[in-house]
Amino acid sequence: MIDSYGVTDKGLRRQLNQDRVYVCDTPVGPLPNLYVVADGMGGHNAGELASAICVKMMEEQLRSMKNVAPEVAIESAIQAANMSIWQQAQTREGCKGMGTTVVACTCLQDDLLVANVGDSRAYVCSEIIQQISVDHSLVEEMVQMGGLDRTRARTHPDKNIITRAIGALSSVDVDLFRVAMQPGDTILMCSDGLTNMVEDDRILQIIRGGGDLKTKAHALVDEANDNGGRDNISVVLVVPYAV
Repeated sequence: MIDSYGVTDKGLRRQLNQDRVYVCDTPVGPLPNLYVVADGMGGHNAGELASAICVKMMEEQLRSMKNVAPEVAIESAIQAANMSIWQQAQTREGCKGMGTTVVACTCLQDDLLVANVGDSRAYVCSEIIQQISVDHSLVEEMVQMGGLDRTRARTHPDKNIITRAIGALSSVDVDLFRVAMQPGDTILMCSDGLTNMVEDDRILQIIRGGGDLKTKAHALVDEANDNGGRDNISVVLVVPYAV
């Protein structure tokens, strides 16, 4: 049995919520389940449109597939979403330059398959919190090259500059990760509206605390808002081996 919950919140500073979450515990095409967080960007409502297109196109593409390997299926669905957003950004009034991040996952028996573009994240939480996805951001590149430590990276002025996004170009490189899961593990997927506002240790403390997934997800959103709520906040929690 699988248990999951997703929530998205406008935060305290933004007029629009440009995030979108998708939660489905049952098969979506060749995937046994699917969870998505997309964080849109663009003027007016373009970011909201980009994240909505991303989730809708991914679901439609996956439901049209049969007998496709999970890695191929999820990457193909993201590529289709990328093309759709890119085409609309070229032709639709007010949508030039729109795009979105995406992090998506599916639970495959004992494994977790994660796909990501941008800086929305996937974590596995047990006794520790482990980030599975790797941010496509200027600051992350600086960290990887040794020019910036993790502590300073959290407050760097270029923190929100991403180096890869859905819809920015006609094709996109999608990172895929496959990791083993253990009973008791909780998957966290989120937009940077959470991770910019709440330290990893505090996130883990909330997830390992009492209550069901709905309670924990809303507690994470409340914590981000209590710390300033500068951006939209999206949280998806998944427990693959719920009793």
